[in-house]
Amino acid sequence: MTTRSNPIKAVHPARHPTPALQLRVGVLLTACVWFLTTQTAWAASAEKGKEAYVKNGCWQCHGFVGQGGSAGLRLAPNPKPLAYISAFVRNSSGPMPPYTQKILSDNDLADIHAYLESLPPAPEPKTIPALN
Repeated sequence: MTTRSNPIKAVHPARHPTPALQLRVGVLLTACVWFLTTQTAWAASAEKGKEAYVKNGCWQCHGFVGQGGSAGLRLAPNPKPLAYISAFVRNSSGPMPPYTQKILSDNDLADIHAYLESLPPAPEPKTIPALN
């Protein structure tokens, strides 16, 4: 009786990547996913975003500089990530109506996010002479 080796159980070194290779592949995949999700944001324009923010009425609830108000939350400075804002804007079921891509394009949304990111934080009250 002869024994034959099972080709399925044969171990080939190329099929078992080292931990270092797995790490490199993981970093590369993470970078690719990050790149694909942020490429729209790279092309975003804060100037166009301000125009879209006003044109689409965001200011009516969130204020002209995203400071928030009685009807809308504070959006700036330091807005949530674009993916978060996009998911919320597209799927809102609360007091804010959802904005579909027909109403607000992905590019306009990325521009609005760029505008919100461009807004500086308010000055500290201690640095405002009229308040001291």
